[in-house]
Amino acid sequence: MYDISPEELKDYSAYTIVDIRDDMSYAYGHLPDAISVPQAELSTYIDEWKDTGKVLIYCKRGEASADAVLMLREQGVEAYNLKGGYMAWLMLAMQEPAEQTDVDFAKDVENSIRKRFRKKIWCKFTKAINEYELVKPGDNIAVCISGGKDSMLMAKLFQELKRHNKFPFGVQFLVMDPGYSPENRQVIETNAKNLNIPITIFESDIFESVFHVEKSPCYLCARMRRGHLYSQAKALGCNKIALGHHYDDVIETILMGMLYGAQVQTMMPKLHSTNFEGMELIRPLYLVREDDIKAWRDANHLHFIQCACKFTDTCSSCDKDGQSNSKRLEVKKLIHELAKTNPFVEGNIFKSVENVNLSTVIAYKQNGVKHHFLDDYDKE
Repeated sequence: MYDISPEELKDYSAYTIVDIRDDMSYAYGHLPDAISVPQAELSTYIDEWKDTGKVLIYCKRGEASADAVLMLREQGVEAYNLKGGYMAWLMLAMQEPAEQTDVDFAKDVENSIRKRFRKKIWCKFTKAINEYELVKPGDNIAVCISGGKDSMLMAKLFQELKRHNKFPFGVQFLVMDPGYSPENRQVIETNAKNLNIPITIFESDIFESVFHVEKSPCYLCARMRRGHLYSQAKALGCNKIALGHHYDDVIETILMGMLYGAQVQTMMPKLHSTNFEGMELIRPLYLVREDDIKAWRDANHLHFIQCACKFTDTCSSCDKDGQSNSKRLEVKKLIHELAKTNPFVEGNIFKSVENVNLSTVIAYKQNGVKHHFLDDYDKE
């Protein structure tokens, strides 16, 4: 009764647009001018919204937001529900014909990397490539695309790197569909087409396999996805897979290891595979900040999927308090708060694993062997 379809939403300025998804979903993408308000906090805005006119509420698929609209209307707010939620709006946004051709659009995106984002993205990408020796002559690299902003940007950066072609190497753009909904699959394919990225898609049933796993399903899913990627990449003749982890992922991993894992470790810029001989994992976005990736996305009016697994792709994950069970999200927020009073905190976290002094730690592990400071304490 109080639904507004994405097709009917012509004048965004006519509404106060409210996103009640979790913070991480909002950060990945949202309607123009939308504000993020946890569902549990909607009641605190009632008096304000009574005077502002029409309020449009949305969640992932329009289910949790429908309940929120009824609550607000009972309190006198002229609230409406976005029918189908963010996913319905996203599908329409992806289908709307652009004034430019796909080729022109891709060229504009590429120019933004060369010019507007040269310092903050391109130079940091090439710095990581050179500093950590991620790409070598003769490599054949499977650039693994999940459909999110990070991996799509990484694909465009590799295309740019190939154009410079200082030495011969190959690139394959690999997409694994672990059980995406048709909508999310279409978003990936449409983005690849618009960005002129020639993707190779293969399918697996990983989402279905881990859906009923109660203990650490996300960890299991990540391990299984990486194994499938290694296998497919090797079948394509690749010797490396490239993943889209960025600088913020690195510092969050360091802090998560300390706070929740009781260990000091980091997400390495490259790793030899222990299960696939001759294969290596590289992380070319290692020095690129997430905020700069978001700025690139928004400047080019791009829309990407988030995780899109069965745990997050339904309104059952539209948590009423706007929170997430993700420890990574907790740490992301913690770092953000610390950075308000110490602007060097992020860089210090990153550098902390470059400046480890083994003579000042009680114990450490190397190649699976634990070393304790008492082992050599009394030796001359």
